[in-house]
Amino acid sequence: MRTLKQLDVRNKRVLLRAGFDVPIKDGKVSDDKRVVEGLPTIKYLLKQKAIILIICHVGRPHGKKLKSVSTLPIAERLSHLLKKKVTHLNDCVGVGPIVSHAGPGSIFMLENLRYHKGEEENDPVFAKQLASQAQVFVEDAFSNSHRDHASMTGVPKLLPSAAGLQVEHEMRMLQALKNPKKPFVVVLGGVKVKDKAAVIKELLKKADAILIGGAMALTFYKNMGKQIGITVGEDYPTKELLKSKKIMLPVDFKILHKGKTKTVGVEAIPKDARCLDNGPQTTTIFEEVIKRAKTILWSGPMGMFEDKRFSSGSKKIAKAIAKTKGLSVVGGGETLEVVDKYKIKGFSHVCTGGGAMLMVIEGKQLPALKPL
Repeated sequence: MRTLKQLDVRNKRVLLRAGFDVPIKDGKVSDDKRVVEGLPTIKYLLKQKAIILIICHVGRPHGKKLKSVSTLPIAERLSHLLKKKVTHLNDCVGVGPIVSHAGPGSIFMLENLRYHKGEEENDPVFAKQLASQAQVFVEDAFSNSHRDHASMTGVPKLLPSAAGLQVEHEMRMLQALKNPKKPFVVVLGGVKVKDKAAVIKELLKKADAILIGGAMALTFYKNMGKQIGITVGEDYPTKELLKSKKIMLPVDFKILHKGKTKTVGVEAIPKDARCLDNGPQTTTIFEEVIKRAKTILWSGPMGMFEDKRFSSGSKKIAKAIAKTKGLSVVGGGETLEVVDKYKIKGFSHVCTGGGAMLMVIEGKQLPALKPL
């Protein structure tokens, strides 16, 4: 993978694919974390006197020009963070005449890529339009690097390209999981086993323990013929996975039954109950395993953490992981929501892209990095 410092960007027009898919509320960026994470690459380019053309997507407008997902608020927030003018342009293509006369150190924020259907369709004509506006390309949107979209895989085939500093850092941290210090403990939660089955199979080769919580655990129990109440469990085969003694499942759950919350063992789940969090006994067992770990990977909450009544499992596991002295890598949309909601700090690395992270762990090459 070619890195930014291996690419000649001095005094050149640089098309920077950023991962600035941030929440926008009332015309303002409500959480600028992803913008802040992209600053090192931008500052490096400024030192090289590059002319920076930033492209990114926001939300899912599906080819429609929706004001609610315009990149204008991002340009304003970036300008504030850099204490430097960031010029917003009302499209992401056809801006060549404007940027061609810009001086070194100029920054332009182009409009939402997904205003054009060609972005998600990986239209080669759209990719060519994007590329024609610059001299070199920098890929710094790790969170979207598992997508085969025009700006991710089409453009780097047309211009001298390299990975930005954020992508380089993300990959370096994930590479550490290839030869993890032992004990290596994996914590998985969320809903679908199907989405993480291939990852589990790969991790079983290296992990000493895989702790599974959330609705994922219920799919395992459903396939074992156990009562899981009215909680949704997938019809996904888990028999092969359960042959491994490394997989640990909850021994109790916090449930919602007839409008009331209580804790029950796995064998005592009522038929009309919903299992919405790991129980306290499970949390204690998981915490003890995590304490001994020298490498930890966490993806997915332990329950319905949005509801205070069922947040304890996710919150306590997050805190246990953050306290460990070993390497801790966490990622995934809902995982980051837990971290943000409870303001938990202390992780070695918080990955910006859950889907991309899992693809790397699975051993697959990220489509956006292949051309690099």
